[in-house]
Amino acid sequence: MDPIEIRPYRPEDEDPWLRCRALSFLYTAYFDDVDPIRPTLREPSVELVATVDDVLVGVLGAEIESGVATIDTIAVHPDHQGRGAGRLLFQALRDRSREAGAHTIDAWTRDDPGTLAWYRAMGFTDHDHYLHVIADREEAGHAASASVGFSVAGALVHADLIDEARMRARFRRVHVCRRFTGPVDPPS
Repeated sequence: MDPIEIRPYRPEDEDPWLRCRALSFLYTAYFDDVDPIRPTLREPSVELVATVDDVLVGVLGAEIESGVATIDTIAVHPDHQGRGAGRLLFQALRDRSREAGAHTIDAWTRDDPGTLAWYRAMGFTDHDHYLHVIADREEAGHAASASVGFSVAGALVHADLIDEARMRARFRRVHVCRRFTGPVDPPS
């Protein structure tokens, strides 16, 4: 297997970045979180890619504020998962976060078992749970507003975890959203 290289994101990476993220998210609870352009992160930020033979196989973006590096995106192309690209991207984030003065890394994610296991393996703990309720047109109803002139075609709403059973009884897509945190320098 060829070595995985980690390097800073470059503008010419945008198209493969988008493809990598979309394909990675396709098999997760974020399957519909697809954007036609890469999100712009506020500075200071860390934007990295993982490559194998100059082919982009992983992406990472995080913003750093008040001593916390918050992961916006970490994704590895499905054909390259399980080979260490995510771990290498994460280690590079730790190094750059330390250099920027951050002491904590955090990330919000939904309830995919593999994703949850990965964050835990990276030394994260989860807390601050709430629900993402994604309602389609039928579930959201056909509400209309005469003053604004729109109808609801779907909705993404947040709900309290205490309402999980009620939300799951009414909506097909309900995810527990979790905040994971971990130290930039994990204990030895």
